[in-house]
Amino acid sequence: MNQQQRNLILQSSSNFPPPKGVKLSYGTAGFRTDATLLRSTLYRVGILAALRSLKTQSLIGLMITASHNKVSDNGVKIADPNGGMLSQNWEPFADSLANAADPLQLLQLIEEFVRKENISFDNAYSAEILLGRDTRPSGESLLEAAKQGISSITGAIYHDMGILTTPQLHWMVRARNMGMNSTEQDYFEQLSHSYRCLVELIPDGIKGRKSYDKVVVDGANGVGGDKLDVLKDMCGGLSIELRNSSKGEGVLNEGVGADFVQKEKVMPSGFGPNDVGLRCASFDGDADRLVYFLVQPDSKVIDLVDGDKMLSLFALFIKEQLDVLKDIEIEKPCEPYHPRLGIVQTAYANGASTDYLKNLGLDVVFTPTGVKYLHEKASQYDIGIYFEANGHGTILFSDSVLSWLEARNSELSSSSTGSENQKAVLRLLAASKLINQAVGDALSGLLLVEAILLHTGWSIQKWNELYKDLPSRQLKVKVVDRTAVVTANAETIVVQPAGIQDAIDTATGTEEVIRVYAEATTQEEADNLASDVAKLVDQFLGLRSSQ
Repeated sequence: MNQQQRNLILQSSSNFPPPKGVKLSYGTAGFRTDATLLRSTLYRVGILAALRSLKTQSLIGLMITASHNKVSDNGVKIADPNGGMLSQNWEPFADSLANAADPLQLLQLIEEFVRKENISFDNAYSAEILLGRDTRPSGESLLEAAKQGISSITGAIYHDMGILTTPQLHWMVRARNMGMNSTEQDYFEQLSHSYRCLVELIPDGIKGRKSYDKVVVDGANGVGGDKLDVLKDMCGGLSIELRNSSKGEGVLNEGVGADFVQKEKVMPSGFGPNDVGLRCASFDGDADRLVYFLVQPDSKVIDLVDGDKMLSLFALFIKEQLDVLKDIEIEKPCEPYHPRLGIVQTAYANGASTDYLKNLGLDVVFTPTGVKYLHEKASQYDIGIYFEANGHGTILFSDSVLSWLEARNSELSSSSTGSENQKAVLRLLAASKLINQAVGDALSGLLLVEAILLHTGWSIQKWNELYKDLPSRQLKVKVVDRTAVVTANAETIVVQPAGIQDAIDTATGTEEVIRVYAEATTQEEADNLASDVAKLVDQFLGLRSSQ
């Protein structure tokens, strides 16, 4: 790093002093807090994005959003070259950058990291960043801070893609680095084309839905509803009624959205008795989560069809196509190829869903809570499916399975055009293009659910009857230090402090809290069990135990 570059960082960073008494940490959601505290952070993440681009010699994404948080919050996250989240190895550096006290300390941190990572400022590659933001009023000023940070790295350039869903930006980064067309229009065209392909491949004999059978979508008063309004007109025959778009009078995520619906299990604002029996869905604020629900008569309570149910629907569909392909006979002799289908869940998944999937003969594994763990594990399969109950998840198709499917399609095109085998291949290929493989995406997820329901001829009621959720209760317990809890077996067993797991066994038979998730055969038993375990946690770790 030459003196001109040092001076540029020192000069520009002096315009973005960090707020006093605020310490930020980069996690799965990136940085996220009150928007008024984030200008210096956005500036510094702009620098981070440029350095990441130089290190990887690839395009990097920077998204300004606070997802399902209240409208006064905002945040920022990085999209790596594959469209996924920032490498965990860079998270400590992100923390250090955000919390550097002054320009000199900031420069020192950057120089040390550049040396450690062997990042060159002198090669032919210039850093390149894609920028996006959601509909929050604070987004525009924070975007300008990010641009200043990027521009403080000599030669770095950015492309402002405007207002996007978070998954759109991740998709664009992945597509661009794969050499594919990567504009927002390309995104819309790929999703709509893939959806139409799946609809065209609906099995003979399965009747389509009646024309009035629509899906009613809650857009969380955010960006997702706006984008769905564009996409729905490109899908041909899909009837969508959109409510709670950002163009209405509602407030982002206030009494609306997937997070609200999934946690509160009540219908969002704008829904009522007239929606009883209709297929309803809800996005979160930046459209990376999706849940479905059914409005109940004479009640605000809903039947929730959550991420576990979506995972089960997708797994059933993928398994059905793979089962058809097991018996493919090809003329050219070759080694048999049997794609490995894996299902990845966390300890928060409802036990009934896990039992259902295992009873289908599927390989179900658990990871610690967090998308980064789920995504990494799913990528180890030929086809890996992961979803959290909150509606965030996706399907990953390996390069090898896509190559195999393309080869099978070529062979079947010459020998068995229009056969069930070829249709199964084409369905899997269409699904791989419809689902956003970079990150969970409410738009692509909605279209895949709708296509599969058409494929099966199922109503939302029949889908919801795949299995009955075990009653559950989730609580938070205030503790002195949540890091004192050490878990094993994907957070299903407590190792430390000693004794608490034995006590829990007896019972069962980012603030300093411990989350307790309990299941039982009735809601009353689940509530009682959660309460018992919460008391045990408080006994071992709670605020009272420290006094």
